Amino acid sequence: GTGLGAGPAACRGGVSRAVVVPAPPAELRAAGQGAGPEPSPSPPPRAFLYQIKIECYFTNAPGGSGICTGTSTTGGGRALRQRPGGVYVADTELGRPAPRGWNKDPAILAQMRGEADRFCRHNYEAAQTGEEVGRTVQPKVKVSPMKSESQPHSHLLVCSVTGFYPSGIEIKWLKNGQEQTAGVVSTELLQNGDWTFQILVMLEMSPRRGDVYTCQVEHISLRGPLTVHWEAQSDSARSKMLTGVGGFVLGLIFLAPGLLIYLKNKKGERLRVGARH
Repeated sequence: GTGLGAGPAACRGGVSRAVVVPAPPAELRAAGQGAGPEPSPSPPPRAFLYQIKIECYFTNAPGGSGICTGTSTTGGGRALRQRPGGVYVADTELGRPAPRGWNKDPAILAQMRGEADRFCRHNYEAAQTGEEVGRTVQPKVKVSPMKSESQPHSHLLVCSVTGFYPSGIEIKWLKNGQEQTAGVVSTELLQNGDWTFQILVMLEMSPRRGDVYTCQVEHISLRGPLTVHWEAQSDSARSKMLTGVGGFVLGLIFLAPGLLIYLKNKKGERLRVGARH
């Protein structure tokens, strides 16, 4: 990195430096004795704190990529922030003079632009040997219908996507193969306690018989889009199906006692025939 006050430090993680201004040496104080009044006591040393926080952001793309950003704070409350392009901005009024000079210095800007290759990319390659970068977990997808409270004649289809890592994910709703954008609402990305994520994406729709709705999920852990389908049925078809199921169940209820009586009678007949022989 550079010296204190000469410019931003290199991207080497968090750095904290304290500079102490010492009191004058004893021999200098002694040289003035006898030539006049004794000098006033020296003020106590003052400490200046200079802190730098450096962060690297990576993607899971092949080869990886890194962006080196930094924030520096001095004891006087001068907070500076480096943008991804290497330009510095001040977060406080006291910090405004420093970035003006740094942004005009091509050497400083070139140094910081090169940190992504010199530091961030090196650490990305080192992290690939562990589980931090290469870890992926496939999402689990489920589609569930529910009634819409805002519109009685509308329904909601809820696409529940859970247990995936990393967090980057793309979820689309399709109706008969066509992407739907109106009526789509998404929750915020939620973190699970096991370093995986979950999200809900809802579609408000008015189902018609024969319509096929599809929740399509794209994630780095998948070789291709993951799709889950839901087919709409008309109210009359749904009621007929429920009526048929109900009739079948009732038939079983009434048929079971008669079947038991019939089997018992057949068993009694076989016993009587065997006794005669």
